[in-house]
Amino acid sequence: MIETDEYFGQKSFEAGESEMLKRTVNLAFSKCGKVPSDADVLFSGDLLNQCVSSIYAIRDLNVPYIGIYGACSTMAEGLMLSSMAVASGFAHLSANSTSSHFCCAERQFRFPLEYGSQRPPTAQWTSTASGCIVLSNEKTALKITSATVGKIVDKDIKDAANMGSAMAPAFADTVKMHLTDLSLTPDYYDLIISGDLGTLGSALSDELLLRDGIDIRNNHFDCGCEIYDLEKQDVHAGGSGCGCSASVLCGYILPKLESGELKRVLFGATGALMSPELSKQGESIPGISHAVAIERA
Repeated sequence: MIETDEYFGQKSFEAGESEMLKRTVNLAFSKCGKVPSDADVLFSGDLLNQCVSSIYAIRDLNVPYIGIYGACSTMAEGLMLSSMAVASGFAHLSANSTSSHFCCAERQFRFPLEYGSQRPPTAQWTSTASGCIVLSNEKTALKITSATVGKIVDKDIKDAANMGSAMAPAFADTVKMHLTDLSLTPDYYDLIISGDLGTLGSALSDELLLRDGIDIRNNHFDCGCEIYDLEKQDVHAGGSGCGCSASVLCGYILPKLESGELKRVLFGATGALMSPELSKQGESIPGISHAVAIERA
């Protein structure tokens, strides 16, 4: 679904993000003939303080809710937790969702749009986007076969306008851990997907993995590089935000898996676990990445 109104019919950007997320959740459930209240649990989170986009989107949906936060890795985190809930028997039907909004993120993490600040080439453009996935213990064409919980990796990067470099080491660490734990080679997957490393972070993660003898350059797919046309749209180093990888996964990758064009993908959304206040105090930006394997059953 594509919406041309960045307010989504609301009076503020923040209310608009909540409306976007609510529409996304309802749409995902309607596609499988369900409503949100049919779910045993819904995991959701976003970029705003206290995850208010998720809270205000879900408060009227009458569904058990667990709020989560993984910055831009939230979609992978939620997908991992949601699948664990179903696999363990805790839930028969679960879901996970997330969102991000360019104008909201700019106001909270950088500068209000009215300020007109100049962006460096390393900066990324927070995507106004949302995604939701419903999981069930009933057999379907797609199956989550494994997941790797990422570690916090901090290489002392402090530039909030270069988050791709802050997140790349975490993505490389999680991919290496996943392949090693399961005794797999990179070509097992059609695509190894990073959340939103952008052009700089993607190249850096490839280089870091090559140092460990792991070459993913032929099947590495970055949502931050692909969500925009980098030649026609001036988004500098690419897209970012929770909704970036969520919308690319739901709207682009999953249909290719369902059609059989893709057989196996490793979805490794990445997050910069930063705080604007701590950044002002000179703190570094820790990175995180969780990896979820999705395969045709």
